Amino acid sequence: MTLLLVVVGAAVGAPLRYLADRWVQTRLAPVLPVGTLLVNVLGSFALGVLVGYGSAAGGPAAALLGTGLCGALTTYSTFGYETVQLLADRARWYATLNILLNVTGALTAALLGAQLGTTL
Repeated sequence: MTLLLVVVGAAVGAPLRYLADRWVQTRLAPVLPVGTLLVNVLGSFALGVLVGYGSAAGGPAAALLGTGLCGALTTYSTFGYETVQLLADRARWYATLNILLNVTGALTAALLGAQLGTTL
């Protein structure tokens, strides 16, 4: 049953990630991969809320929303790939900015989400 919940959550999270990235890219066409940044920050915030609320300790909600939805929505591999591409394109400033924004943004969002989750 837990595996099915993870699959269902991922089946929602992965398309959301793709659609959010495409939406940002078609409207802004930024040099910096803002779509990936957006999903990483939002997914980290959502996971922080779940942890703060206590859902990430285990059970069906953790499998569906934490591992499935948030796990598929956020993407460390795409963040890494896009950063390497920026470096290959000799856009070192953007690569550095991408690293700083993703790491600090996701961690800050997770902390704020956890604080919110504890108040719920």
